[in-house]
Formats: sequence, C-alpha cells, structure tokens
Amino acid sequence: MLRYQVRGENLEITPAIREYVESKVAKLEKYFARELDANVYANAKTYKNGDKKIEITVPLKGVTLRAEDVNADLYAAVDLAVDKLERQMRKHKTKINRKGREKGIVEENIITSELEETEEENLEFVKVKKVPANLMNKEEAILQMELIGHDFFIFTDEATNEVAVVYKRKDGNYGVLELQK
Repeated sequence: MLRYQVRGENLEITPAIREYVESKVAKLEKYFARELDANVYANAKTYKNGDKKIEITVPLKGVTLRAEDVNADLYAAVDLAVDKLERQMRKHKTKINRKGREKGIVEENIITSELEETEEENLEFVKVKKVPANLMNKEEAILQMELIGHDFFIFTDEATNEVAVVYKRKDGNYGVLELQK
C-alpha cells in the first residue's frame, strides 16, 4: 500500500492535484512483483517566474526512487517526473533487483519483467583524481568551489573535523553533504 504525502511550497495543493499525483505514481505499482508498502513524498513548488517544480521520492528498502521536473504546467511536470521514475526503474532493473535480494526484501525480483530489459551500461572511469580534503569552514569551501568553477567541493569541516562536500543546487543555492556514521 502506498501512502502519499503531497505538500506545496508557495502553492496550494488542491484535491485535483493530490489525486493526479496519486494516480500517476500508483501506475508504477504494476512494475513491482509484490504490493508495495511505502510512503511517497511529493513536494510541489512555484517559482517567481511561474514555473512549477515537482519532486517525487519513493524510499524503499535498499533503494530510493527519486525524480524531479520543472515546467510551467504542474500536471506536465508530474507526468515528466513519473516518466523519469519509470526510466530509472528500467535502466537499473537488474541492480534494483540484486540490491533487493541482498537486503532481503523479497525472494524473487522486486521489479517484474514488464519493464523491458535494457543493456546495462558499462561504467568506465576515464580519470581518477586524488584531492586533499583541506580543513576549512563551509563558507571557505563555497568560495574555493566558486574559484575553481566546479559544482561541488570536498573539504574537512573545521567545526566537525569530518569530510564534507559543498555543492551548488539547481536553484542557485548551496547544499552540504555530511557523512552519517
């Protein structure tokens, strides 16, 4: 059973929007070998320019499905985000099933064969780079990231003495990834 939490930022979630999100995400259930018992988190947001953003997250044991999309029409954004979730499932079907078996979710495949198999991509690393994780605060890390023109920067946080990553978000703000032990 899927339980939905649909919320809006700068946007009222009407019953029609809620029903649309629920009906679109529910269609993904047919791809799973067993009935899903999960929470679905959908967050809709309106930007000043009128664009609407939808983020849909479905955390399952061993794997989290997540997609987002921005469009002038919220319903179109929902459609595109659900399409992305389906493509993720198709692309990573074998990996998701393997992870599920390793984590003991189900004995058989998590995702049914209704999703056609796609050739698994062979990931090839073309460069490996060793970088020092210098001791600094988050503001200094952001400055360093901007100076080198990257979207992320690895550093050792002087407040926690732990390795962390600052990154530039699509909305232009900054985020920090901290290790959880």
